[in-house]
Amino acid sequence: MSSISNQSISDNDLIEGCIKGDRKMQRELYNRFAPKMYGVCLRYAANAEEAEDILQEGFIMVFKKISSFRGEGSFEGWIRRIIVHTCINILKKNKKFNESVDLIHANSLHMREDAIPSIIQAKQVIECIRLLPIGYRTVLNLYAIEGFSHREIGTMLDIEESTSRSQYTRAKAMLEEMLIRKKIIHRPKEHPLVAATGL
Repeated sequence: MSSISNQSISDNDLIEGCIKGDRKMQRELYNRFAPKMYGVCLRYAANAEEAEDILQEGFIMVFKKISSFRGEGSFEGWIRRIIVHTCINILKKNKKFNESVDLIHANSLHMREDAIPSIIQAKQVIECIRLLPIGYRTVLNLYAIEGFSHREIGTMLDIEESTSRSQYTRAKAMLEEMLIRKKIIHRPKEHPLVAATGL
């Protein structure tokens, strides 16, 4: 993944070359998009080795399906969707997504919803996400980053929509506690009235 991409080759040329089975174009496509897609895989995988395996499987699917790309939306976005679905399919084979870990502070969240997609990209935060139970980690990624609804996530993971919602709430709470412990974010100060009344 350290190979340098030749940016002078257009995406369209890459696509046409890959459809024809041109090995040079396949290698160029991989070099151009693999580093970013590896970052996607890291957020779902338990470790770097698993992320590498998912990445390889994902690009096999990209090359198999490349002739189906119709130019609607960005090519990178199309590749990302295949990589995300590859992540889910591989994780579903061996894992269970119906986790129920009770958290004392699950209903006292401070992390703003709109702050999650930006903060989640930081390397330290990705490390924390990988420590979450697999169900929490997967739902958090699918909802906060990929933008799937809880209904869609439920269908993808074969879980109830309500399970997706509760896992997302708990994932946010657990992630927030980790980030506070590691001093990546600070615990918000309670308003004096709230602290006094416990509301």
